[in-house]
Amino acid sequence: MEATTVLLADDDARLRQFLELELSEEGYAVRSCGDGIGALTQIRQEPPDLLVLDWMLPDLSGVEVCQRLRSTGVNLPVLMLTGRDAVKDRVEALDAGADDYLVKPFSIEELLARLRALGRRGTGAANAPQDLLELDDLQLNLASHEVNRGGVAVHLSHTEFQLLRCLMSEPGRVQNRQSLLDAVWGSNFVGDANVLDVYVRYLRRKLEPPGQPTLIQTVRGVGFLLKAGPLKETAP
Repeated sequence: MEATTVLLADDDARLRQFLELELSEEGYAVRSCGDGIGALTQIRQEPPDLLVLDWMLPDLSGVEVCQRLRSTGVNLPVLMLTGRDAVKDRVEALDAGADDYLVKPFSIEELLARLRALGRRGTGAANAPQDLLELDDLQLNLASHEVNRGGVAVHLSHTEFQLLRCLMSEPGRVQNRQSLLDAVWGSNFVGDANVLDVYVRYLRRKLEPPGQPTLIQTVRGVGFLLKAGPLKETAP
C-alpha cells in the first residue's frame, strides 16, 4: 500500500523541518515548500493526498492558495495552520475552501489526528457501491467528484462534497448529527461540533438558489435529511 503523500507549505524553515520529520515517522511521504506559488506548482505537477498550508506565506496567503485551488475544481483536502484565532478568521479560512483549521501553537498529536480524519474523508467515496447519486435534479458523481443541479455545475470543497455524499446516500432518511460528524470528520474529530451547521449552510448556499426547491431539511433536535422541499424564497 502506497504511503499517503502530504505537501507542507510553510515559510518557517524550522517548523517545516520538524513537521517533515514527525510526519515521516508516522509513515507519510512528505514534500514541502516555503511559499504559495511553490505549493500551487507542486500540486499542479504532482498532486498530493493532503495539503498542510500556512496562512501567512511570503507571496500568496494560504487563503489565496485555497481560493485558487477551489476555483479550478481541485478538491484536495486542506488543513490550514495559522496564529489567528478570531471567529472571523476561522470563517474566512473555511469560506476560502479549507477543510480544517489548526491554531498555532499546536500539539503534534492534534495535527496527526486531524490529518488522519482528512485522510479518511479522502477515501470514503472510493468504497461506495455506485458512481452516481441522484435526487430530483441534483446529481453527484462519485468517480469524477462532479456535482450539478438542473444541469448546472456546482463547485464544492472536499468537505462539502463528502457531506453531500452522506446525505445523498440515504435520501428521505433523517441522519443524526453525530453520525454525520463521524462520517465526514471522523470519529476522533476534536473540533467544534458546530462545524456541521457551518457546512450545511455552505451547501444550502450553493445548492438552493432562490426560486428552486430546498433540498437539505433540518429536523430540530435530531439532524438533517435530504428531500425536495418548498421553493426557496427570493430576496425582496
